[in-house]
This record gives sequence, structure tokens and C-alpha cells, in this order.
Amino acid sequence: MTEHRLPALNPAATALGSISPLLGHTDYDDPSVFRPENMLRECRRQRVLPAGRVPRICILDPDADMVHLLRQMKEATQAAHWACYHTVLWQWTELKQDFGIVGGAVGGSFAVLVAEQLFASGCELLISIASAGRIATEMPPSDHILIDRALRDEGTSHHYLPPARFVAAAPGMLELADRAARALGLPLVRGATWTTDAPFRETAATIAARQAEGIVTVEMEAAGLLAFAEACDRPVVCLAHVTNEMGLAEGDFEKGANNGATASLNLALAIASAWQQAGTFSNPL
Repeated sequence: MTEHRLPALNPAATALGSISPLLGHTDYDDPSVFRPENMLRECRRQRVLPAGRVPRICILDPDADMVHLLRQMKEATQAAHWACYHTVLWQWTELKQDFGIVGGAVGGSFAVLVAEQLFASGCELLISIASAGRIATEMPPSDHILIDRALRDEGTSHHYLPPARFVAAAPGMLELADRAARALGLPLVRGATWTTDAPFRETAATIAARQAEGIVTVEMEAAGLLAFAEACDRPVVCLAHVTNEMGLAEGDFEKGANNGATASLNLALAIASAWQQAGTFSNPL
């Protein structure tokens, strides 16, 4: 009978890595063997999809409320060439500009998996607008948050950047989004978020600790997306729509008209317009 042995531990593993493999990476600058282009290629081959590029400006919509609105009001159509195994890309044209949107990519790992494929397929600006729970006690529900940094209480970001408590958004992207919102008179609060992989493990003690740190909201995607943006030099804007207080009272999760999709879409379009006017084709520093 063949004896199977586990590989020996790497003697160079850090002490943190011996506690958690998420903290033991040292190869952040090395290219990945598995590339998004490769998966796109195989999906296109297996599903016999035509070649094509996605729109330059794309939106991630985890709750898919904007997707529903766009299909009803803007006649958004499914992109026949989007070679992603896991999602549908919807396209529409507004103000002579093509846009793409993917709904339902909930959580950091899923959001970054889709983001990698979007940029490999021609995307040049990605805007994520996710629902979020309120952490700051003075923050009214229904506000939109421009996320300037994210607490990395998840796994995906640790595969893109070395260990750190927070990952920050690119200052240039924050300034651009701020300017776009002000120009349209759209309410936008800037602040920090807590990104978690485990929404049903948001305990009272942890929430209190996050409040003491000055964190505004809790969601599931921003840390991974911002880490990807920094590591890969991709322009990404992360926003959170404060829609709930963790379901503590009946009637929670109300977002307003069209489930908040109109306000979120207007904000995304304003940021996209500002990005185009700035002639920005990479992460502004």
C-alpha cells in the first residue's frame, strides 16, 4: 500500500502564518498561476460564446435592485459575450455611454472574482454599491456611504495585500466621487466600513468595538475590492447604502423608492460621468 505523506512545513513560514494561513503569505508580488483570462477562455469555448468586450464602466450590484430597475426602465439587455460561469452581465446605454452591471455577487470573494474577470474583459472603471448595516448610532438609514477605508475582517483581501488592519481607497477616486456627488447635490457621507465574511456573527461585543473605532457601517465586499484595486492598480469605487440595523426590528431593510435603486444608480452615473470628464483611465493617486 502506498504511503501518502503530507508535505513538510515551510521553515520560512512566519509565526503569524503558523496561526492562520491568511497571515502567512509572502508572495504578494508573484503572478497567479490561475488567471481570469484563462477561465474566461474556457467558458467561451465550452459555451460557444462570441468574442467581445464589456463596457468601459461597470457596476457591481449585490442586491440586484439596480439590475431589476434597469431591465424594466432602461431595457437593459443580457451581454451575449460575457464569458463568466457564475453571473449575467446586463448592458444599457445612457448619455451616449455604454454601461454594464452584474447583480447578485454577494461577499468579497465573489465580488473580486467578478471584478477580476470584468477588468480582464475590458472594464476600466468599477463602481460597487452594496447594502450595509448601520454601525454608527448617529447615522440615519438610507444614507449612502463613500467608503474611504475598510476593516479587513474577511479572507479575500489577505491574498492581495500584506496583513494590516485596514485597506484604504485610492485618494484620487475618493476625491472624484466626492466631487461628483456634490455637483448633483446627492447626499453622500464618507467613512470607514467593517467588511466581514460572517454577517450572522455580528455580536453585540464586536459591534460595540467597531463603534468605538469610529466605523460607520458593516458590509461584505469593500475590503476585498479595495485590496484588489490597490494590488492590481485598478480604479474601483466602493459605496454602501445603509439599509438596515441588522434586522433588530420588524420593518428593517427598507431602502426607499424602487428599493433604493434610483438613488444608487444616479450616484453611480454621476461618478462615471466625473471619471469620463477627468479623462481618467487608471487609478488616480
